[in-house]
Formats: sequence, C-alpha cells, structure tokens
Amino acid sequence: MTIRLLIADDQEDVRIGFRMILDAQPDMTVVGEAADGTRAVELARHLRPDVVLADIRMPGLDGLEVTRRLAGETRVIVVTTFDLDEYVRTALRDGACGFLLKRSGPALLAEAIRAAMAGDTLISPQVTVRLLRELRDLRPPAPPAEPLTIREAEIARLVAHGRTNPEIAAELSISPGTVKTHVANVQRKLGAANRVGIAAWAWGSGHAHRPGE
Repeated sequence: MTIRLLIADDQEDVRIGFRMILDAQPDMTVVGEAADGTRAVELARHLRPDVVLADIRMPGLDGLEVTRRLAGETRVIVVTTFDLDEYVRTALRDGACGFLLKRSGPALLAEAIRAAMAGDTLISPQVTVRLLRELRDLRPPAPPAEPLTIREAEIARLVAHGRTNPEIAAELSISPGTVKTHVANVQRKLGAANRVGIAAWAWGSGHAHRPGE
C-alpha cells in the first residue's frame, strides 16, 4: 500500500525538502501541499490523504487548529521548529499521531509516518526525553519479558537520552545497522511499540542512568 501524504507548511523550501524525502520512500507519495492551515484543511477533506504533516505556525489556521479540525478524519503529524511542552501536550491531546522537530531528520520523519499508519504515536527523541523524565516518580514499569543484555541495556539508556541510531552507533563504535537490530530486540523484549516506549521504560525503571549515577 502506498501512503498518501499532504504537506502543510508556509515555507516553500520546507515543503520542497519534505516532498523530496518522502517521494523517495518506496511506500509513500505526496498528493498535495498547502502554505496555510485553512488550505490544508480544505485539501485534506478533498484529497483524503492518509497522513497530513502540519507545521504549527502557519497563516490562517495554525497546525494545532488543523489537528483539531481533522481529528477523526485523518492522521495528523505535527512537524515544527518549536518544541514547547504546551504545543506537544495540546497537539497530542487534540489527536495528533506524532510530534516531530524539523531537525529530527528524514529517517525519523518516515518512521513517524509509518508509525501513524500502524496506529502508533512517535515523538521526537529530544521532546521525549524532557517529557519522560516526569515519569521517574511514577510506578515502575513491568520488567521485560526477557532480560536485556548489557549492550541492549546501554542502547535503551541512549534511546532514553534522545540519541538517534547514527549517534548511538558513533558513541558505541558499532554500525547503525547493528544499532537498529539491538533496538528491535529491546522493543520485542519490552513489548514496546517504538522508541518512545523504550524511553518510557528506561526512565520509569531507572535504566536511563549509568550504573552508579
């Protein structure tokens, strides 16, 4: 199945960049672009895309209002420069299927779209770290179905600190492909749907810190 996408951003260079990234994906195609929120809602209801990528600060309706109006009709991922907690909570409360910072990179953008299609929610690692630190005083999460190896525990700790796969690979002197395999194994053992789930477990269980910290 090809995932049909609508890009809503008032900056033409951003729309061009996103289109190039997404049209290069084998399972995605951009079916429309909008430079303001009002047009984004109109196009979403006319074109019926699978996912709308919406910036927050746009003329007319902002991305948060676009999310509210399209909730229940189509999936919306907020993609923005601004990572204010108020924006994150409002977007997710009003039905956003993801919240990404524009600096998160093309791989995470594609991952967020696929996650939304699977009924999941992906949040930029930088935002995740800040929000999930609040979980440290809550009830500890359930233990993993299988014990994590030392390497997997280290991977989980770095994911909890917002590191991307290339960053983890560089820090541990392993390949990005090896990191990806470890992350998949950690997800399976924890029963986590994505990196957010791994980070939540790490912060909630105390594994976000090195032993002795």
